[in-house]
Amino acid sequence: MSVFNQSRRRVIQFIMLGTVLVIVSRLFYLQVVETKYSKLADANAHLRKVIYPSRGIVYDRHGRAVMRNEALYDLMVTPVNVKGIDTAYMCEILNIDMQEFNRRIQVARNREGPRRPSVFASLLSPDMYGKLQESMYLFQPGFELVQRPVRSYPYGVGANFLGYISEISPNMLADTTGKYSAYQQGDYIGMTGLERTYEETLMGQRGIQYLVKDNLNRPQGSLEGGIFDTAAIAGKNLRLALDMELQVLGEKMMAGKIGSIVAIDPQTGGILTMVSGPTFDPNLLSGSYRAKNLGILFTDTVKPMLNRAIQSAYPPGSTFKPITGLIALDEGIIGPEFGFPCHGGYGLCGRFARCTHSNPGHAANMRVALANSCNSYFMHVYRLSVDNKKWGGTKNGQAKWVEYLKAMGLGRRIGVDIPSEAAGVVPDTARMNRVYRGVWNSCSEMYVGMGQGQLTLTPMQMANAMCIIANRGWYYIPHFVESIDNDNSDKLKKYKEKHSVAHISAEAFQSVVDGMGDVVTSGTARGAQIEGIAVCGKTGTAENNAVVGGKLVKLKDHSLFVAFAPKDNPKIAIAVVVENAGFGATYAVPIASILMEKYLTDTISAKRRPILQRMLETNTFSSEIKHKSKLDSLNSVNYAGTEGAVIMRKILGQ
Repeated sequence: MSVFNQSRRRVIQFIMLGTVLVIVSRLFYLQVVETKYSKLADANAHLRKVIYPSRGIVYDRHGRAVMRNEALYDLMVTPVNVKGIDTAYMCEILNIDMQEFNRRIQVARNREGPRRPSVFASLLSPDMYGKLQESMYLFQPGFELVQRPVRSYPYGVGANFLGYISEISPNMLADTTGKYSAYQQGDYIGMTGLERTYEETLMGQRGIQYLVKDNLNRPQGSLEGGIFDTAAIAGKNLRLALDMELQVLGEKMMAGKIGSIVAIDPQTGGILTMVSGPTFDPNLLSGSYRAKNLGILFTDTVKPMLNRAIQSAYPPGSTFKPITGLIALDEGIIGPEFGFPCHGGYGLCGRFARCTHSNPGHAANMRVALANSCNSYFMHVYRLSVDNKKWGGTKNGQAKWVEYLKAMGLGRRIGVDIPSEAAGVVPDTARMNRVYRGVWNSCSEMYVGMGQGQLTLTPMQMANAMCIIANRGWYYIPHFVESIDNDNSDKLKKYKEKHSVAHISAEAFQSVVDGMGDVVTSGTARGAQIEGIAVCGKTGTAENNAVVGGKLVKLKDHSLFVAFAPKDNPKIAIAVVVENAGFGATYAVPIASILMEKYLTDTISAKRRPILQRMLETNTFSSEIKHKSKLDSLNSVNYAGTEGAVIMRKILGQ
């Protein structure tokens, strides 16, 4: 063979060897080094199915489930597998047209890509689910039904503090802080109330199940006998201080009224009831009609989504006078025996501010002044507090006075365990300088001593102030959750710490407590008396001004009442606000008294049943509000509030 032929043969051999080496190297890379194609092959052969855990259940103080789980179903779609299905029949079942069908497919592609399942229709109604279930063979392999635990509320109450859950939004998932890194599209998350505060506790942990698919993409069973699966872990249960019977009764009495009720156990800080009126059945925000109902509730004229217990601030009126007295007593500038010669008004600030009392001796000392609710007495006591020489001037005195209020949880967020708490307003030096352009003295805001002027408090703050007086100077941060099942963390630690805010002698404190007792036994709150139980309280009729058409207009006063009982070893402290309802004794007193009697005696006496019936039947809405609000029609839908109805029949003796 010629040299030329031998050389050519070697060249061909080298080329073939090189080609083989390239092919072998590439195969090695694809099969051993590069995992992308292996994953794609697995994705075609295996189905990764998310198993959603049950959220933690919420119980009241007596172990009654106030928020539990029911199973609904989502219809999931994998866009790449949607081929040759009966789309017309699916559209008929879901009550959509082909344009909406195609839009949802495109949304699913954009959201999770063509090969991953995404929600096509969420929280199907029982009727839709039944029709889909019996016809799923017509829609496979592109569609599947996935069980989704959703909330149900057997008593139909507590919407404003229990909160609701909703599918996590794209904006949340795009958050760069990593706050939502444990979630993925389609997951549900607590949006408001306890659901939001205790989301990490309630949510549980998702499980994953891997299924083998055949060549037609049909699931054939677990992959490798389920060794790669992870079980879903249910969320932890919450145990509340809430008394469900009080909650049901409170919401029924506030129906047709705008305002709030907050009741707290002074010895623990546990919230016994929180009512924001008017409210709504929380079942409206669970299930397939959640989005539609949410839109109606957000735009309703009576603002049922607003939790007035912690988000609305009101002038406290005369309910604030015990606080004014306590500060002066703690400073030591007056004693319980301090009196003021009031003759129908206060005239020591260059103008005569009239009040309703002129009888001699009605402000002879702290106890009597509280019993008679003397405005002049408490305006003067406020001035003495901020003008106290030991503070080195009125501005320093005002700062010290505000410091007392802040220590009592006024003018700041107390820290209750639901979100969106308002701080209220107290006239600190910055506000005074802004309003009066730096020139002011103790006469400028003398009305705050009687609970008016630049002072607004939330009903939660008012109830907590009653805890401070009931406990003679200390409180726990108000909270709903008393314990978490199977939890050893310190999540609830701050709610177990006692806060001392005053160092007043027992004698001085007793003068305030006795004065509040006299309000009930012989004053403006005689309707709050409970047979065999000493009740301490203070009524308030807060002026209600609003800007209408560019002018300051005086509207009907708010009705307020704060109280605690029993007088010694108190078990309940309460604040009630009924907007635009007139005197405190008209609505706030009977509502508070009925709730206290129910909690302390577990019954409502026969002689008070007519009062209860009047509270249940009275509607204080204006005719315009009644006409515009859609709340009654929403709440009249037969949702799952039957257990609440059972409680009311028991209370009413039916």
